[in-house]
Amino acid sequence: MRNAEHLANVMVQAFIDAVERGVDLIPVVADSTSTAKIAPFIKKYPGRVVNVGIAEQSLVGMAAGLALGGKIAVTCNAAPFLVSRANEQIKVDVCYNNTNVKLFGLNAGGSYGPLASTHHAIDDISVMRGFGNIQIFAPSSPLECREIIDYALGYQGPVYIRMDGKELPELYDDNYVFVPGAVNMLREGHDVALVAMGSTVHEIADAAAMLADEGIEVKVISVPSLRPCDTAALMHALSDCRTVITVEEHNINGGLGSLVAEVLAENGAAVKLKRLGIPDGSYAAAADRRFLRHYHGFDALSIVALVKNMSRR
Repeated sequence: MRNAEHLANVMVQAFIDAVERGVDLIPVVADSTSTAKIAPFIKKYPGRVVNVGIAEQSLVGMAAGLALGGKIAVTCNAAPFLVSRANEQIKVDVCYNNTNVKLFGLNAGGSYGPLASTHHAIDDISVMRGFGNIQIFAPSSPLECREIIDYALGYQGPVYIRMDGKELPELYDDNYVFVPGAVNMLREGHDVALVAMGSTVHEIADAAAMLADEGIEVKVISVPSLRPCDTAALMHALSDCRTVITVEEHNINGGLGSLVAEVLAENGAAVKLKRLGIPDGSYAAAADRRFLRHYHGFDALSIVALVKNMSRR
């Protein structure tokens, strides 16, 4: 098992390794070299990084142009600014024109904590799901992140990768292989299923361990691939459960909770669904991650309390 690691460091090492094996990769940053932790790449390949300054629209347009010129363009900047400021360029220059651009939304969710709503990205998955022709991934661990990046660099077409802004511990052993569309069963259980994406997978894994100590076995499912998503496999995993709880550091609308709701509804499943995340019509609390998740009721302890309460009922 690997140690905890910041996903941006995983990203940069994946870029270095890709260039070393001959991939014509060009990172594009928007005065975000610190956010992207790109310094080791610049030191090794100083002529390969394009910095457009604080101009996210130019960032995406430049990346699309590089891709049309035969390069593999990767954008590396904060998710809230990438998704909000360059919305039209992502829709038109990348998705509609099917350019080979890989968008890395760094420090997603509430990673920026006390910097508040201007810096929170709690709608990025919903925006990307609204666009056509872009694959969407949310890694939950360093190894999964590396696997997703290696896949994305080899895939021809637009990709969005939602990246957490804190160190994450490893969830998988060295034999883990990422499969686009696959859902990952981390723990078997009965009656109740906990489903999460990205860093909140750790909350449901911790909650399941606490519940197991009290004799309550819950199913734990990670969904790193939101598009494509093997919805048949997801439905199969949820089919023996009476209750499903989704957990995400994202608004409960348009993200993982909505995806699961769609799958259950379209299959006519008589399953109770509870979506945890940033509530409808709300902004995320301007606080560090621990407080934010507790305040909105989707940290491990809150999930445990909810499961126990629902089990009693």
